Amino acid sequence: MPDSGDIHAVKASPRADSQVRVYAVPPRKGATPVEIVDGFLEAMTSDDANFATARTYLTPETSQKWRPEASTTVLEAAPSSGQAVTGGRDNPGIDYPLFGKQVATVDNQQAYQPVTPTDYRRTIHLSQQNGPDGKEWRIDNLPPGLVLGVSDFQRSYVSVNKYYFASGRSVVVADPVYIRQRLDPVTRMDPVTQSVKSLLEGPTNWLKPVVESPFPTGTALKEGVKTLTFDDRNALKVPLNDKASNVGRPQCIKMAAQILFTVKDVTSTRVEQVEVQRKDGSQLCVLNGGQAEEFAPDRSSSPNNQYFVDSRGQLATLPGAAKDIDEPENVPGPFGNGQLQLSAVGVARDERTAAAVSKDASKLFVSSIISDGELGDAVVESKGKDPAHRLSAPSWDGQGDLWVADRDPAHPALLRLEDGVGAPQNVKIIPGLDGAHIDALKVSADGSRIALLLAKDGKTTLKIGRVERQGPKDEPVVSVAELRPAAPQMETVTAVSWAGPSKLVVVGKESGGVQQVRYMQTDGSSLPASILPGLTQVKAVTATGDEARPLVAYSEEDGIVRLPAGANWQTLVKKGSAPVYPG
Repeated sequence: MPDSGDIHAVKASPRADSQVRVYAVPPRKGATPVEIVDGFLEAMTSDDANFATARTYLTPETSQKWRPEASTTVLEAAPSSGQAVTGGRDNPGIDYPLFGKQVATVDNQQAYQPVTPTDYRRTIHLSQQNGPDGKEWRIDNLPPGLVLGVSDFQRSYVSVNKYYFASGRSVVVADPVYIRQRLDPVTRMDPVTQSVKSLLEGPTNWLKPVVESPFPTGTALKEGVKTLTFDDRNALKVPLNDKASNVGRPQCIKMAAQILFTVKDVTSTRVEQVEVQRKDGSQLCVLNGGQAEEFAPDRSSSPNNQYFVDSRGQLATLPGAAKDIDEPENVPGPFGNGQLQLSAVGVARDERTAAAVSKDASKLFVSSIISDGELGDAVVESKGKDPAHRLSAPSWDGQGDLWVADRDPAHPALLRLEDGVGAPQNVKIIPGLDGAHIDALKVSADGSRIALLLAKDGKTTLKIGRVERQGPKDEPVVSVAELRPAAPQMETVTAVSWAGPSKLVVVGKESGGVQQVRYMQTDGSSLPASILPGLTQVKAVTATGDEARPLVAYSEEDGIVRLPAGANWQTLVKKGSAPVYPG
């Protein structure tokens, strides 16, 4: 507890509670200007149809122009109104300044965009209007869209993934957006229907360059559809407009897969199948959950084992499905028999091959972990002056390509080895890193995104980049574009791992805070109740998209530990490091 420092009054909306409903109240007769401002700010947090009550605080002209669905400004706390300023002859009425600390914006594509916390200051202007009971104060100028505190935002909105296909490949990629938790005030659509509508409108601008959608241009839900419901067999029927009426079956199957992956993230109901319908109600195609799995990023394998570097510098494994803690076993081959001492490892997603960095971090080797053999030549070498400035831990994407960073300040590079055996290809980052260098990396299972830990001026930040492939399919030119912050509230990040299609587990700390292990979305938003307590001095962490698999971490204090669902941290191995799941 702090025992010194100044005391500051803080105005904040209450802790988010998804069960709380806010019912807006219209202005009373003869309401004062400050009552109008406070009433409107409160009414913005409600769910009433088309924000009808909030509009009663506005002049008719302003109400007609106001588009609350266009954007949402997210503040650390509910916006505060300042001291009223009376206008002069050229500006009759009253100005009320709005104050806050902005942390994010949600744009008209429902994409969350975090910002470094910055001072927010806008103005609400009121003027007197003629009403049935005489003059009354109303708002005639206001900030665009909605302005909400974080807790009100989390109470009203929920993050969902909509899915598109990676360009040129039959693998889906998650595109996170925020929709209303209940009926959308403007469209009056339920969450499932909102998600499908957003899917049909296309990917967000950030992801668009690396994905594609088989839905024909202009495809939308059948006019008048506000609710998509499940039948008694948990099948969802989705009627579309005429734009999709003549698609072929292979194309329709992909469309159905996109819908199925999207809606299964929204509803607690298990989605057994999706039926895509024409405008007249006739069937275009049907796809069940099992058939959709052929498009999943990890369809080739489901990681069963946890791997780590043991106290002798050798690669060891533990059965991931075991409820009890078993003795680890070294893998076959040069990584497990002592031919090479390791500092870090990356296991291919098929669990047949691994890439390992030598103990001094100068060389990267690739070898089988299912059969014995001799250690081959290094596939990558670094000339950095010490281990901290040599090779990072490697990572495998869902296509079987191997990624690693050379942290040598004189020759920094992000390298990709096709199928883990090709010549190292230098991957360009566009735009550049502005003086930062890559400290660690993790590639997503779909191969379309990469998480980078970037070090600069003694701090390490987490950013997500888009992996772009151009040119011939058999010899593409690969680059990483448009890095964006994924943990903007953290001053420094120690470790990161993918924990789902758009979810990360991050180890780091906020300015002036203590180390945290928490879940984050790839768009930079924080999941409610996402902080995992009870672990300190964490240096590495690993997870999978399968929630049944435990989170595994390396703590300097506790060794290799894991966190099974619904349980506490368990020590697996007291002496060991660099835990990884395949990937």
